[in-house]
Amino acid sequence: MTDFTKMRDQMEKGAGFIAALDQSGGSTPKALALYGVDANDYDSEEAMFAEIQRMRERIILAPDFTKDKVIGAILFEKTLNETIQGDAVPGHLWAKRGVVPFLKIDKGLEDEANGVQLLKSIPGLADTLAAAKAMGVFGTKERSVVHSANADGIAAIVDNQMAVAQEVIAAGMVPIIEPEVNIHSETKAQAEDMLAATLMDRINALSEGQDVMLKLTLPEQPGLYDALADHPRVMRVVALSGGYSTADASARLAKNHKMIASFSRALTEGLQRDMSDADFVAALGANIKTIYDASIA
Repeated sequence: MTDFTKMRDQMEKGAGFIAALDQSGGSTPKALALYGVDANDYDSEEAMFAEIQRMRERIILAPDFTKDKVIGAILFEKTLNETIQGDAVPGHLWAKRGVVPFLKIDKGLEDEANGVQLLKSIPGLADTLAAAKAMGVFGTKERSVVHSANADGIAAIVDNQMAVAQEVIAAGMVPIIEPEVNIHSETKAQAEDMLAATLMDRINALSEGQDVMLKLTLPEQPGLYDALADHPRVMRVVALSGGYSTADASARLAKNHKMIASFSRALTEGLQRDMSDADFVAALGANIKTIYDASIA
């Protein structure tokens, strides 16, 4: 059985969640601030990324960060060039932790139009995908955002995502399609209904072998995405925390029995750089257990 086949089997059937460790240049300062690293603590972008890499390494090396609870992890592109204990990060994740590596490939969002923000173009995508696949990366993740229940906008955002997904599939990888719905939207429930229907329409058009994963905001109506989770072309439906606290996100997730978590901020909630190793491991372990329990509920 090839590594890709083993990874696929784990993503389809594994009990646990996908850790989002893909903080980019835009989200890293906030993530570091929550981790107790002030902007005054680094004097360049390079130093900032070094700080976030040290945080990621500390998380990945923690005893609870293994396939027993964490079945996958999403990485920022710059992380591909980093190492942990002498191993390239994707290789270390799979070989040493049993965690399936994914790569965040989106390069930001277009300005809002028709209530959505589409993906910006992704220069050099083919080369990025080829390099990532050669490093053992299983799939990708690409995020865009729905702000309101606008049928034209939601059709556009799904078509935009599906076009990128086809490129990822052609490269022999599995795309995680992520049309996030803003949790503060006044029409969140209606937007989610539209999104579920539009995704189903487009996924019905996929051919055998064109498999995708979905990363979706926890819905107002529990079970809304169950039919998508059951679709033969959908490998897994995962949930983003979207700004909900760990407790709130986990409680919502527990009501959606066919979704598993893919949390970022909720995973690192309460972690501090200055914690002792024992306190860090305990706090992270508690977060992992909370998210794991909700994912298998």
